Amino acid sequence: MSEITATLLISCPDQKGLVATFANFIYNNGGNIIHADQHTDFEAGLFLTRIEWQLKDFKLSRDMISSAFAAIAKPMQAIWQVHFSDSIPRLALWVTKQDHCLLDLLWRWQAKEIKAEIPVIISNHKDLEFIAEQFNLDFCYIPINKNNKIQQEARQLELLKKYRIDLVVLAKYMQILTPEFITQFPKVINIHHSFLPAFAGAKPY
Repeated sequence: MSEITATLLISCPDQKGLVATFANFIYNNGGNIIHADQHTDFEAGLFLTRIEWQLKDFKLSRDMISSAFAAIAKPMQAIWQVHFSDSIPRLALWVTKQDHCLLDLLWRWQAKEIKAEIPVIISNHKDLEFIAEQFNLDFCYIPINKNNKIQQEARQLELLKKYRIDLVVLAKYMQILTPEFITQFPKVINIHHSFLPAFAGAKPY
């Protein structure tokens, strides 16, 4: 089994000393950083980083990491999350009619390239139900139009609770989620074939 790691995902207003501050938090507590990525959005004045380190010899227990880092993050107005490599997220894959994104994800998941549980596929069409059957996954059909969108999104939220979903992956899901949905379930990744918002497509279906 590979060594267990922790990962911090951080976004905050750009300012001097951020990289040093975050790295020193890990170093001063005995951690060894093995991956670090960062990006500065100059137009938005936003700094984003992902830092992963080994938990072996780390002085803080898992339960203590969040409270200790919160003291550092608060004065920097940082939004952050901490994740552990042995915690397996539960994903819901959302699709419409095209199968290429869905199949790529499922093949990678089957090959253990994607470390997650995938209990359900949710779709507003029945076209890809046969793929769910091939992979022994539940398939939930929820048709959506402009007249029932709010009610159907409520059903989708109920399903996310039922399946204890941590993250929704929109695998060529050709509907636009409402702000109300995102407010209630913000952990969503959208796989889109072109740049957004410039090339959103002709129309949802």
